[in-house]
Amino acid sequence: MYTIDRFEQEMFTMYQLKHPTGNSWITVCPERGGIITGYGTNNEERLYLNEATLFDRKKNVRGGIPVLFPISGQLEDKQYQWDGKHYDMPNHGLARIHPWEVLETYSDEDHAFISVLFRSSLSTKAVYPFDFKVIFTYTLRGDQLLIHQSYENLSAIPMPIYPGLHPYFKSDKKVVGLDIPTKTYYDYNDEEEKAFTGQIDLNNLKEAVRLENTHTQVKATIDHQSINMEMDDAFHYTVLWTEQDQHFVCVEPWTRKNGEMNKQENLIEVPAHDTFDTWVSFQII
Repeated sequence: MYTIDRFEQEMFTMYQLKHPTGNSWITVCPERGGIITGYGTNNEERLYLNEATLFDRKKNVRGGIPVLFPISGQLEDKQYQWDGKHYDMPNHGLARIHPWEVLETYSDEDHAFISVLFRSSLSTKAVYPFDFKVIFTYTLRGDQLLIHQSYENLSAIPMPIYPGLHPYFKSDKKVVGLDIPTKTYYDYNDEEEKAFTGQIDLNNLKEAVRLENTHTQVKATIDHQSINMEMDDAFHYTVLWTEQDQHFVCVEPWTRKNGEMNKQENLIEVPAHDTFDTWVSFQII
């Protein structure tokens, strides 16, 4: 039987979903942006987490799997215009800096899941002028982590989004091999398109690089682990990023490119009173 443990850590309530053998698990902190803080397989923690940033509400969490909504990436001067008005938007949006609510937990012999909710408020509407409900369901089945995402537009007008995820995988190495049939990648460090030869060396790179997903399966090899990502076809890009003095590499599924709220050329627009559903799964070998 899968189990779900609820416990207090510092000032937060944590939830841990665990396989019957105890060899795989996911840990979730709903109050800190609905974030997954831990994902274990084969009795080994796979995610990097800087706990000091988790427990300091004034800081962005470095680690786990932050949720990127309504945007992935950055905007010019952290600003955008919509319907003739100017708005300020933090990097990677709002979801990761607001508390989420727990809707449901469930476990049986086959799997366990937790559903968490982020809803619009007066404070979010000052930054992003839409009414919404976002529900993430994190499911552990075997050693697979499935993240189902539901973006509901409660407004009377279409709602622009381009969400993503920001997983921090533990790694002492900065070279990432990618099984992805694309011939080029975009380097944000010098803003150039470059030839892709099967791996990306992130050593000495401050900014991220972006690869286009030509199908819905991406296999990344970092250090001794193979990360298999499967995703809905809404996720058009894989973004790689690291910090040179830290023991992680981020392999991030994004739906759209950086800065789309400035360009407004390739947004996902959720119709009024409608829902956009999508998903990503991870499995580490």
